[in-house]
Amino acid sequence: MKINLQKTRTALLVLCLMFGSLFVGVRVGEKRVGFWTSQNDGRGGGREADLSLMWQVWDRLEDKFLSPDKLDAEKMMYGAVAGMTAALDDPYTSFLAPTDNQRSKEDLSGEFGGVGISLGFIDKTLAVMAPLPNNPAIKMGIKAGDLILHIKDEKTGVDIDTVGIGLLEAVNSIRGEQGTPVTLTILHEGANSTEEIEIVRDTVVVASVELEWVGSDGKTALIRLMKFGERTLPEWRVAVDEILDQQATGVIVDFRNNPGGYLQRAIDLVSDFIPDGVVVQQRGKDRTETFTVSRRGRLIGMPVVALVNRGSASASEIMAGAMRDRLGVQLVGERTFGKGTVQEAQDLISGAGLHVTIAEWLLPSGDNIHGDGLEVDVEVKDDPATEEDEQVLRAIEVLKEVEGVAVR
Repeated sequence: MKINLQKTRTALLVLCLMFGSLFVGVRVGEKRVGFWTSQNDGRGGGREADLSLMWQVWDRLEDKFLSPDKLDAEKMMYGAVAGMTAALDDPYTSFLAPTDNQRSKEDLSGEFGGVGISLGFIDKTLAVMAPLPNNPAIKMGIKAGDLILHIKDEKTGVDIDTVGIGLLEAVNSIRGEQGTPVTLTILHEGANSTEEIEIVRDTVVVASVELEWVGSDGKTALIRLMKFGERTLPEWRVAVDEILDQQATGVIVDFRNNPGGYLQRAIDLVSDFIPDGVVVQQRGKDRTETFTVSRRGRLIGMPVVALVNRGSASASEIMAGAMRDRLGVQLVGERTFGKGTVQEAQDLISGAGLHVTIAEWLLPSGDNIHGDGLEVDVEVKDDPATEEDEQVLRAIEVLKEVEGVAVR
């Protein structure tokens, strides 16, 4: 049996964060104000900071830097704040400039203005990984494997070659307001010359849940979860409706390359399998919260297997781990990423945002898998050189041996 599945998925890990106010200095007209801040929050800690050094460096740059046209005050301030969060040595606590914060929200909502392509790199060259069905790019002849050599948008002033471009910069340059054009210089696979293609942006909707029927009898439901975002729960409910209507004999939940998202969405979805009790615990600075099943499930007792790989992280590890701990569900594939911390999000002034780690999460067993990941019960790797998805094929075999699940 041959199964053609998408072998690569990209998603941005969108987390929630919290911000406590910190006054770092102001600029009044041409007068800089640098001052000490001191706070005692009643927890035995205080803080002091002399910001005169920052202003001293600022003055020296204005006075000495070779290219004064590059001294963008807004970018320099954003850089200073980003450096402050980076100094905490926590990759998940970070500052987002307004554009990045907006992109983060768009990815979580699953809806944004764009052309409808997922981006990646082929031999370090920006490339189309997949055009999304019924979106502007595919209608203009864009295909998977096309190389993108140049991006031009007269309205925004973008006119850049893509040599050395980062993925985030590429996304920011191609996305934009619905109804506006962007011109991509494309080299189609096997072509000898490039082609400039003008694409008018539209509203792009990216699904977070996909359902496919697999197995020799076509009665096994393969539910692919790409992320846990705003649209995930209603899309999941539609998939479950079909699973029940078609009288599925079993379910494979595919968490591969799912970087996470909303914690509550993972709780909502796993509640379809677990009738009651603990799903996850969140241990913060001051207290530990326990999150339990949120509703009456519709797939309780259904034979189920979970597919995971190194790209499964955060909320996907929470759901897969809860299924393993509470139901004995077998994990097939490869060890997961191992992100066991929780972030919260809050908007800042000027549209900026902050991601800050506030807690670590624990599986129902009490384990924290941060840095280690979830170990699989059945290890199998997918061979990118074949059209078959070896991990799905193995999951189907494992599912045949599962008669049902019992709550632990």
